Amino acid sequence: MPNPSELKISLERGATTALVYEGIGRGDRQEIASGSPQRATLILGHGAGAGQRSAFMVDFARALSALGIDVVTFNFLYTEQGRKIPDRAPALEDCYRAVIEAVQSNVTSATRALFIGGKSMGGRIATQVAAAGPELRLSGLVLLGYPLHPPGKPTERRDKHLPAIRKPMLFVQGTRDAFGTPDELAPALAAMQPAPTVHIVDKGDHSFKLPRKDPAAQAAVYAGVQRAIVDFITASTP
Repeated sequence: MPNPSELKISLERGATTALVYEGIGRGDRQEIASGSPQRATLILGHGAGAGQRSAFMVDFARALSALGIDVVTFNFLYTEQGRKIPDRAPALEDCYRAVIEAVQSNVTSATRALFIGGKSMGGRIATQVAAAGPELRLSGLVLLGYPLHPPGKPTERRDKHLPAIRKPMLFVQGTRDAFGTPDELAPALAAMQPAPTVHIVDKGDHSFKLPRKDPAAQAAVYAGVQRAIVDFITASTP
């Protein structure tokens, strides 16, 4: 598989680099392969503790591109600058918006269908950007382990903004997720329009890992999540 290309993005307080993984395969329901008019772009932001070159982000980006999606990952500015503590929400949102603008200007398929989302914090920031920017041309959101609340603090919920998004949304959530289980998410999702799609990872934690080490079973879980993402994007692309 070819290496991703780099996309430099300037921000007020510095610059970051996005990686563009060009889609090379086919989706099951319709062709979204390279060169097809059905192609779509997915931007994925990373979680608070690991950047875009973490194993999770790279493996998912490569797997999804092999299934036909143009995938863009990026580092939030604090990660790009080697800092460990995430910036405050406004700075994170500014960075995500700058990535969206750069992708729409430089990735052809994004002009047709652009999805945003990410792992944990990256997904939460994507929802905040979408809720505050109804004018953004977005086809939907993909949220991998949405951090509904901090671990052990179920009353500190991060869901008040979700009903304002009004875009197709995919939530992938493990039943052992300390940041919020599918059952905990259910009341918030019930108030959203259009109704979100939920892919439940049985016995999965915040990163969809199973409690017992079983490489074959774990690989099957990740493959199932990746297929669910492609099916969602295919169904949500005009």
